[in-house]
Amino acid sequence: MMKLTFINVGYGEAILIECPDPAFPGGTFTMLIDAGSAEADEYADNTTGRIPAARFLKEREVDHLDLMVNSHIHEDHLCGLLPVAKQILPRRFWQSLSADFWRQIPHLSPSLAGTSSIHKQVCAINDYRSLCSRLEAEGTEISSIVASEQVFPLCQNLTLQVLAPSQMQVDQLEQMFRDVCNAPDEEACRIAVAHLDGAMNNYSLIFLLEYDGVRILLPGDTNRDGYDTIAGDLAAHIFKVGHHSQLDGASPELMDRIRPEYVVSCASSDCRFGSAHPEILQMMDQKGAKLFFSDCPHVPPYTDALQPHQAVEFAISRGSITPRYLVCQGAT
Repeated sequence: MMKLTFINVGYGEAILIECPDPAFPGGTFTMLIDAGSAEADEYADNTTGRIPAARFLKEREVDHLDLMVNSHIHEDHLCGLLPVAKQILPRRFWQSLSADFWRQIPHLSPSLAGTSSIHKQVCAINDYRSLCSRLEAEGTEISSIVASEQVFPLCQNLTLQVLAPSQMQVDQLEQMFRDVCNAPDEEACRIAVAHLDGAMNNYSLIFLLEYDGVRILLPGDTNRDGYDTIAGDLAAHIFKVGHHSQLDGASPELMDRIRPEYVVSCASSDCRFGSAHPEILQMMDQKGAKLFFSDCPHVPPYTDALQPHQAVEFAISRGSITPRYLVCQGAT
């Protein structure tokens, strides 16, 4: 039985995959895609069950990571990976930029942060450098992966295909990073960081996984426009909707391509930035999808009866899918 777990990291994403395979330590292949924020404020109010990814893995007694992945360089996806790496050294690290590109990125000054969004992007870039440096020093294999026809056999009965970004998109992304690095002054650098921040979502890695016939679509923060270049079959039983279920996260046309049985929304309990938007939840519900939430946003009737929980977990076995919330102890 494979377990697909969406950890409650508030506004952010952290996805744990555990798959039985005797070839791996303890008989389990483990994979972590993103790890939420590293900001203490994100977890200060944990009444809905919010928990840092590193702590969740420790409580779950995960003692090895065969594969760590960063979908894209935004603070709410990347920065939690550094505490995880200090706790559990991953054997491999996948991301889309050239494997040694991090060496070209200088440490950015916190003085660039004229706004909260720029501050978070600066933190993400600096933590990306720190993460890659640490992983390389400790012997982790760092790889660049881009869209291709290749199907990766991750472990027994589990495969993965990368649907995006293309190599051309990665080249574009690297140029945006060079614009940051080569800016002639602080103001020009701030503008370049803001441009990078605004464009980053649709350069997310998009994964299509398959386990025992169950297909899982994980698109990072890709919004509805980010699928236009993907011509292949997007049908999936489980769909983690992009961009925290903000209004641009999906469209009726995209839902018709995916036809999911289950949709997971990684929106924060405060519905920050319009996440868990009522209109998109209504649209996905009307398309017949069963909605699940990593946190506890208040969007009736779709989130009625949600209890505080640390994660939502899907157990997958022989083609069947069994979802459940990992409800916090003492919740009623």
